[in-house]
Amino acid sequence: MAKPKDQDGAQTPEEFAREELRRRREAAGLTQAALAELIFTTRSYLGQMESGQRRLRPEIAELIDRELGTGDYFYRLARAFKSKHAEYFAPAAELEGLAKAIYQYASTLVPGLLQTKDYARAVTRASNPTALAERVDDLVASRMDRARLLDDPATPEVWLVLHEGVLRTAVGGHGVMAEQLRHISASVRAHRITVQVVPFSAGAHGALGVSLKLMQFADAPDVAYTEGPHSGQLLDYPALVRRYWKSYDLARAAALSPEVSLTLIESAVEEHARCAQT
Repeated sequence: MAKPKDQDGAQTPEEFAREELRRRREAAGLTQAALAELIFTTRSYLGQMESGQRRLRPEIAELIDRELGTGDYFYRLARAFKSKHAEYFAPAAELEGLAKAIYQYASTLVPGLLQTKDYARAVTRASNPTALAERVDDLVASRMDRARLLDDPATPEVWLVLHEGVLRTAVGGHGVMAEQLRHISASVRAHRITVQVVPFSAGAHGALGVSLKLMQFADAPDVAYTEGPHSGQLLDYPALVRRYWKSYDLARAAALSPEVSLTLIESAVEEHARCAQT
């Protein structure tokens, strides 16, 4: 069995796990494609686990243990490497880092990738009113880590459709909201993201009430992710993903143009700033 290197060797536990997966697969005489078929996934997905691009998830690890005859070895490894994100969101967070494009519709909150620290703290505290300060700090820090994905000037492409209610709800107070919307405006003006706003006047539309994220990849099919307050679902069934694309397109069709949306966002900044002063 391969042994983890000490600190000087710089091998992390995750590196050990993926090396063990490759070693034991090869010892069983299986190619990536062959094992992927046995565990009902793709060769690309298994390759990304072996290369460290994707986390070994417990439900996948159970299937690997069954096919390689390793008891609960990989399941225990997967459980040991707990994600810093909520368990239901961890797979989607991993895919964000691999996506070439992210398209999102938000009806109530600014999406996590664009949240400022104070806005994220207000959202986190509101949903965890009795949590210790250290726990809130950890959750906010993990969200800020995700936001660094946008430090790359070009990848992924990000296109957000926000309901006007997102702009008007004073999360954390008017001062926090003014800062949050300035951040979105600056990202748009820097040509890093595209944002459209569905105004109240648009009425009902195809994505009303849905929190939806669609992700595209260079070498894998599109996926959809939907989320509620304490749960989320990652979907890759092609027919269902196509239906969510239609919902997103209907929301985008009901939205203002990017130019008019930016004007509305910056108007909302001024309104929140005035309210904060009074």
